[in-house]
Amino acid sequence: MAEKTSSIRGLLITFGVAALLAIGIIFARSHFREVIEVRTAKAMQAPLVSTVSTNGKVEPVEDYNPHATVAGIVKKVFVEVGAHVKRGQSLIKMDDSDATSRLAAAQASLVAAEANLKNMQQNGTQDERLGQQSDLTNALAQQKQAATTLTATQALQVRGSASANEVAVAQQRLSDAQTRVSQLKARSSSRFSSVDLSAQQSQVAQARAALLAARSAYGGVDLRAPFDGTVYSVPVSDLDFVQFGEALLNMANLNHIQVRAYFDEPEIGKLTAGQPVKIVWDAKPYSTWHGHIERAPSTIITYGTRNVGECIISVDDAKGDLLPNTNVTVSVTVSQLADVLSVPREALRTEGPKNYVYRIVDGHLKEVPLQVGASNLTRIQITGGLNEGDVVALSAVSNSELKDGQEVKALR
Repeated sequence: MAEKTSSIRGLLITFGVAALLAIGIIFARSHFREVIEVRTAKAMQAPLVSTVSTNGKVEPVEDYNPHATVAGIVKKVFVEVGAHVKRGQSLIKMDDSDATSRLAAAQASLVAAEANLKNMQQNGTQDERLGQQSDLTNALAQQKQAATTLTATQALQVRGSASANEVAVAQQRLSDAQTRVSQLKARSSSRFSSVDLSAQQSQVAQARAALLAARSAYGGVDLRAPFDGTVYSVPVSDLDFVQFGEALLNMANLNHIQVRAYFDEPEIGKLTAGQPVKIVWDAKPYSTWHGHIERAPSTIITYGTRNVGECIISVDDAKGDLLPNTNVTVSVTVSQLADVLSVPREALRTEGPKNYVYRIVDGHLKEVPLQVGASNLTRIQITGGLNEGDVVALSAVSNSELKDGQEVKALR
């Protein structure tokens, strides 16, 4: 019996010790928290530059892209890709035989149409007008003769030497003569109606338009540089046959170029004319071009699946080394503050409208509410809540969650 009592007492003691140990461990954990290593940064005064970036396409401001004005043969190509040309220099010569023939025919058609209109406005050709005058003279003479005959016949009737029928015949002849004179006079003053004149005026207008087209086609057979520039594409060769409208050449002033860029809708409000722009091209990774916004977006358009604003950027330091139609990256400086207090964006925490950081005070995290201002991709301006030199936590080395009051070890 004594042995049994002793065994029970031993078990109770063992359980008691275990319980005390468990309570001790729990107590130790609650009073001695794990120290977390965190990366840190200081709030510092420094310039803060904010930019927005997007892709764009280079395009020349002065561009010359002639196309074949008529189907024909390329007689001679005088330039090659990369050639620097002066204004008036020959570029391409087309076979001009067909264009010359078309121009001559168009000129002849216009001359004929204008001559017909002039004749109609003058009531006929010179021969027709002379014939009309002769007919009128004869008709007036016949009218005078018919009037004299009627007077004489009426006098004879009074004496009984002429019948009433003879007088009626003389009156009819005078009436016919008068009608003939009236018709010839009307014809000499208004032979053609307003509808006839309008129709002929339309033919003159059509003939003039045809002549302009023929002159344009003729001008297109001898292509010359309209300005000083650089040839950057020549898709045709000597003796090639080209269809109407086919591209013949591309040249531009590569010292005067611009970039057409499309910015996403949330960024448009930051853009204004005159803002500085940096331009980079993947094909020349060690080169940088500079420019400014020439025209800020004025409306929202759909570009693929994006709602964007179109922006025109003038390139200020182009020297012929940025080619048309190349895709570039543009970065617009939308704000530039000379000396402001800022911290890395990584330090900022946000919960709804609340902004805060964990400041490190005596080896512990302290949640500090902030007022913020401008920002860029890496830093954010602090307008209230911190002072220069304050140390803030970025993140835990172990990726542990940071909490207010947490004991930490700061790493630089």
